[in-house]
Amino acid sequence: MSELKFVPADTVTPVSLHAAFAAAFSDYLLGPFNLPLDQWPVFVGRQAADLSLSRAAVRDGLLLAFALVAPRPEIGHWRLATMGATPEARGSGAAPALLDDFISRAASAGMRGVELECFAQNERAQRLYHARGFKTVHALYGYARATDAILRDGDPSHGPHIVDLPVAFAWLDRHNRELGDLPLQVTPASLRAQPVWLHAWQRGSAQLVFAMRGAQSVVIHSLVDRDAAQHDAQALVAQLVRQHPGRSIAVPQLQRLDLGGEALERLGFERQPLHQVLMRRAT
Repeated sequence: MSELKFVPADTVTPVSLHAAFAAAFSDYLLGPFNLPLDQWPVFVGRQAADLSLSRAAVRDGLLLAFALVAPRPEIGHWRLATMGATPEARGSGAAPALLDDFISRAASAGMRGVELECFAQNERAQRLYHARGFKTVHALYGYARATDAILRDGDPSHGPHIVDLPVAFAWLDRHNRELGDLPLQVTPASLRAQPVWLHAWQRGSAQLVFAMRGAQSVVIHSLVDRDAAQHDAQALVAQLVRQHPGRSIAVPQLQRLDLGGEALERLGFERQPLHQVLMRRAT
């Protein structure tokens, strides 16, 4: 058997990388990740992955595993956007070797640290990351609100201030630099690649970015409130509910409790059974 080689992911055909991704996530915790090939560039964009920094593990011409890297120079980190190994490569050491390579290259590039998101219930991945020194810094929750749920509280006295996306993105960029630990996917680096029309509202210390999904639902892609009381976040989301009474509203598993999650829960949103954690380690 020949040596395992790491090659830049931009030297691998998108078809091969997509096929490896599909195989690696065929038994994903949330169910098979059925991502059509024509949506692969959108997925890579939403992950803010730089394929020249990303790596594929290859042996005897076979792509066994991959690690996509999203640089976050504004906070001095590299993010492991996604990592996986094909079923036949599991136990071969390819994934741990890719993780070690990722950490080493980030340090060589002058990054202060590395980060990733992982489902808290993914015990196999958690063991690997903990063994490499990653620590949980924030829980990231997902929420859902049914169309017939009763709206709890929420100040209706002042409507939201509708803002253009460049203004919303500048707001997020500023607070991302100040906070240093917003999940990348709620920041402009990912939001700009969303294949849907985004809307942005602001009120006081809070900002809400959301999109319509068909005729029946709304997705909150970013909710950030810098005030611990989260009254402005609560008012923004309550207004969203009032304006779309016949739609369900969902929040992906990227919501920090201390930046808007408490407001959602006060409004009657229910936490999803599975949640992610934001993990980091110094380089």
